[in-house]
Amino acid sequence: MAQLEALVRKLEDGDLKMDDALSAFEQGIRLSRQCQQALQRAEQKVQALIERNGELQEVPFSAEDEGV
Repeated sequence: MAQLEALVRKLEDGDLKMDDALSAFEQGIRLSRQCQQALQRAEQKVQALIERNGELQEVPFSAEDEGV
């Protein structure tokens, strides 16, 4: 994420040559996709724990529960 933010700052500064800006943009797209994939994997692993009758039960996470 830090690399992606650094690339965005470089692109926003507007001081890069066209070829360098294009390379930075392409790298930013790759990093963005990697971040999205990591987020999707994390969301799939999230489990909500609910206590019922003194016992914890796992309930699959639902994006609807969080308003996502």
